[in-house]
Amino acid sequence: LKLLEDQKPTHVLVAFDAGKKTFRHDMFTDYKGTREKTPSELSGQFEIVKEILRALRIPFLQLENYEADDIIGTYSLRAKQANMPTTIVSGDRDMMQLISEHVDLLVMSRKGVTEVDRYDVAALNERYGLSPAQMIDLKGLMGDSADNIPGVPGVGEKTALKLLADYATLEEVLLHTDEISGKSLQSKLREHADLAVLSKELATINRDVPLAEQVDTFIRQQYEPAELLAAFKKYEFRKLIERLKLEEKVYQGVQGQTNPDVSGIPLPDAAQYEGIDTLVDALLTHLSEPESSNVSPHHQVGMYLHAVHEEGEFPIITCAALAVDGFCGYVLLQQADFDQDAEPLSGLKTLFAAQPQLVVPDAKLAQVLLNRLDIELPRGVMDPLLACYLLNPEGGVPDYREILQSRYGWVIPPLAKSSKSSDGDDQKRLRDYATAVAWGGVLLAGALTEELKDAELLSLYEQLELPVTFVLAEMESTGVRVEAQTLRELGQEFSASLAILEQEIYQLAGMEFNINSPKQMGEVLFEKLGLPADKKTKTGYSTSADVLERLAGFSPIVQKILEYRQLGKLVSTYVEGLLKVICPDGRIHTNFSQITTATGRLSSIDPNLQNIPIRLSQGRRLRQAFIPSYPQWCMLSADYSQIELRILAHISGDENMRDAFIQGIDIHTRTAAEVFGVAEEEVTSEMRRAAKAVNFGIVYGISDYGLSQNLGITRKQAGEFIENYFANFPGVKKYMESIVEQARENGYVTTLLSRRRSLPEIKSRNFNLRSFAERTAMNTPIQGSAADIMKKAMVEVHQAIQKSGLASRMLLTVHDELIFEGPAEEMDKLAELVRINMEQAVQLAVPLLVDVHVGDTWFEAK
Repeated sequence: LKLLEDQKPTHVLVAFDAGKKTFRHDMFTDYKGTREKTPSELSGQFEIVKEILRALRIPFLQLENYEADDIIGTYSLRAKQANMPTTIVSGDRDMMQLISEHVDLLVMSRKGVTEVDRYDVAALNERYGLSPAQMIDLKGLMGDSADNIPGVPGVGEKTALKLLADYATLEEVLLHTDEISGKSLQSKLREHADLAVLSKELATINRDVPLAEQVDTFIRQQYEPAELLAAFKKYEFRKLIERLKLEEKVYQGVQGQTNPDVSGIPLPDAAQYEGIDTLVDALLTHLSEPESSNVSPHHQVGMYLHAVHEEGEFPIITCAALAVDGFCGYVLLQQADFDQDAEPLSGLKTLFAAQPQLVVPDAKLAQVLLNRLDIELPRGVMDPLLACYLLNPEGGVPDYREILQSRYGWVIPPLAKSSKSSDGDDQKRLRDYATAVAWGGVLLAGALTEELKDAELLSLYEQLELPVTFVLAEMESTGVRVEAQTLRELGQEFSASLAILEQEIYQLAGMEFNINSPKQMGEVLFEKLGLPADKKTKTGYSTSADVLERLAGFSPIVQKILEYRQLGKLVSTYVEGLLKVICPDGRIHTNFSQITTATGRLSSIDPNLQNIPIRLSQGRRLRQAFIPSYPQWCMLSADYSQIELRILAHISGDENMRDAFIQGIDIHTRTAAEVFGVAEEEVTSEMRRAAKAVNFGIVYGISDYGLSQNLGITRKQAGEFIENYFANFPGVKKYMESIVEQARENGYVTTLLSRRRSLPEIKSRNFNLRSFAERTAMNTPIQGSAADIMKKAMVEVHQAIQKSGLASRMLLTVHDELIFEGPAEEMDKLAELVRINMEQAVQLAVPLLVDVHVGDTWFEAK
């Protein structure tokens, strides 16, 4: 996008390599032979790149037996012949041979197109002292290790440049070998002359590729906003959607053309809803009171109640629509009696208590807002977002307007930014919005119920997901108390530790430098201290976390730098970040989302309390700031023990794994003993660590590449480790093979509680897409079942607490852990209640175990 904005091309083309083998392999079998296999984690993304290009209406080409360079070379020549100035954009300096008076080159850095160097003929000559054609001669002499082009052994860039300065071309160098100073160099040139000529041929870009498309085929086209918006939403490119104003463009493109189709829907007498305006005023008054600001940023939003019962552009609507600024939180009162004479809030409570049919996109958010008024939604509410998520969990977070657009062709305007705007357009937009929301609910309610039935998901919706919605709404309203002073003290302590680490790093480096500057750090580590480095680029050496972790064994300074970075992140992201989101009531009110992850796992945002780091002891200490609401209260943590591995033992039927859990044997020790062929008492901590990585890696469909990165071993060793694992746990291997076959046959997989995930790519001809779908088929039943069990446990524990009359309450869910608070005298009873309900949430072939701990803070309870 930046290139298109900056360069403003009239024509554009993207070129891809088509495969591993090209005509150059016929010339030299070992061409690019030293390159490692592209990790599937990367290659699987190329199809996504092409999908985005299609949405941007940017053409792309690839051709068997040729490289992308050859395609670019061919069309840059054709463009030159058509007298069209051309710019090539690449990170590959091999393209320099294509530069001419009509063609220049933008060389990207590691930062991509935000940092590029432009080369034309003059700039190339200034940098290398060569013409574009001589760049091929340069490769012929010095070769290219990246492409395994041999060149002349022993001839580097400096020597090659000197030879070309004297003799202009490789052929001339070889003709004048006797005149070149240095017998050793003369000998090398004579001995490897054929290799040099071959290397030049290999390095030469083919500019006559048989491609039928003419240059004019690639004239730049404007993208279709709706099409691009759909693609960007699929991959959650939120900033790009905002940057291109795609939603606004889509709305403007169809404004006035599309109205909701409400034919066939009965229209009741609008007179019975004349009291709605009174309700609107009452609700807005209550929700704007000062105490209502004690909520998180997610809940601290403008609120609208818009009564649409007027004649005009739209038909009479039976409802009030509750709309939340920036989010999909609406309440539709459909076919329900409204008591006009009652006090407004009391009337609404009475109305909801009668359990009317209610359609509420984002029922959780609506309930959180209504909790401020002590109003409860009917428990049988239809939440279209939740229903659509269950029907298509891999489709990203559902958007209500997008649902209505895709199903009914409605294009609904974005909600007005301010509820108090007097602008006529904003008021019309609000009315249109509320109208479509209301009618959309009417149409969706029945349709989605039938679709849930057909997919055998209605029970999951009614008996698990919807009850969880109300549990989460209560947790969000309650929040968790966080002691700001404790956070500040921890921040001061961490900052003091950072200062000590800083001096230790300076001492080990033998100099002071800016530790937060990757450029300066790279120079210290790789030039001053001589640590092994990746290839240096124009922007310097890479000092990313994975690079530093690989270097940790070479020098103590590396480990100190890693600690410095981690501790710095604790201060900036967590100490300072958490302080910013403590509400006036002294609590943090996070937002738990049911509709984000494809596996059914709950996520936490604004802030993310599931992501507080616990690997570092300092990170765990952040939990010291999370305290009970009242004096003489305690916190209780209940954590499932290895739930995903227990589910794997259950669904795979592997006797070895089941036996370990039934006998109470540490599963990682058992795995290490089996894989390494030693007795369990002989298992070392390193063996157990490796076995643990494999155990959990198997659950997540880890590849040999992923395991090699985790353990710091070769891919071959990792592959052998995985093979050993399957040999000792044959039931797991059999399960994985059978679940993939089942997914291929059905097109989806299910969890223990019938959650469904579609896998259309399982039959794809594309190896990477198919492989990803196969890994997803293996791990979704495990991860998804763990999510289902946790949700079921939350509902049952919540109900048990209510029935018991305890004052204790559930505060947080973090992965496989539930956090509670309550009076100290209730802790024994609460612990037993929680343990029983969590362990008996479902019956497996192996026991579900829960670790329960009590303390004065979350830290002590964990």
